Formats: sequence, structure tokens, C-alpha cells
Amino acid sequence: MTALPPPQPTVTVRTFTQRLSATPRGARLARHLALNQLHDWGIPYDSPAADAVAVIVAELAANAATHGRVPGRDFELRLSLVTGSVRVEVTDTRGELPAAVRPPAPLDDGGRGLLLVEALADRWEVLDREPPPGKTVRAEVDVPWNQPH
Repeated sequence: MTALPPPQPTVTVRTFTQRLSATPRGARLARHLALNQLHDWGIPYDSPAADAVAVIVAELAANAATHGRVPGRDFELRLSLVTGSVRVEVTDTRGELPAAVRPPAPLDDGGRGLLLVEALADRWEVLDREPPPGKTVRAEVDVPWNQPH
């Protein structure tokens, strides 16, 4: 029996970073930029990975523009194509961490964004922003190995 080689560390293949205005327009632009970047990296617009990333970016950018907004400050979208996944990071300058993920009441007109992120991402977490103040919400969506890059 041959021993398997030790797992290799995650290697970032490509990155994309953009600062956007913390407005509804900036949030919409973040989603469009993310889809175009994935397409440039060889992940087709209509693939399951692109669809998941589009919803995740839309929700996190909307949260940054709505709940993480500090007047006069932007939010940042960062996409990384790492071995086996796409990493989405949205950073804002408001230090409050999001409330625990829990279902909203049936007639609430908000509160479903992080539920969608939790359902679509293979992994996700909230980190303190470096340097403070602020936070980064990071989500990863696995991409099939045979996906062209």
C-alpha cells in the first residue's frame, strides 16, 4: 500500500479587488463585476458556481451598503480563484458583526441575506477587518476540478 502525499496548501491563482460606493448602485455593480470576472477566469455565466457567487456577492454587497455603511466610506469586494474554489470577501468599515443567522418571520421584508449565503456557500465566516474598524464576510464556493481557469 502506497501512502498518499500530504495535502498541498491552498494557493491563490487569481485575485480581483474593487472598492465600491456603499450605495444600492455600488451593490448592483459588485454583482455585475463578479460575474464578469468569473467569466474572464473561465467560469461560465450560467454555471452553478457563477450563480451561487452572484447571489452571495449581491447579498453581501447589499448588506455592506445597507447595514455596514458609514457615510463617506466605501466597501470592498475581493474575489480570489484558489485551488478548488472561488473566495468572495466583502469588507465594510462598520465594526458591528452581523446578528446570528436565524430565519425571519414569514412577513418580514428583510433578513434572508445571510440565510442565502449560508445555503449557497460551501464555507463562510465573519472576520474583524485589518486594520480596524470594520469586518470582512468571507464565503467560498467550490468549483469542479475540470472547470477551465
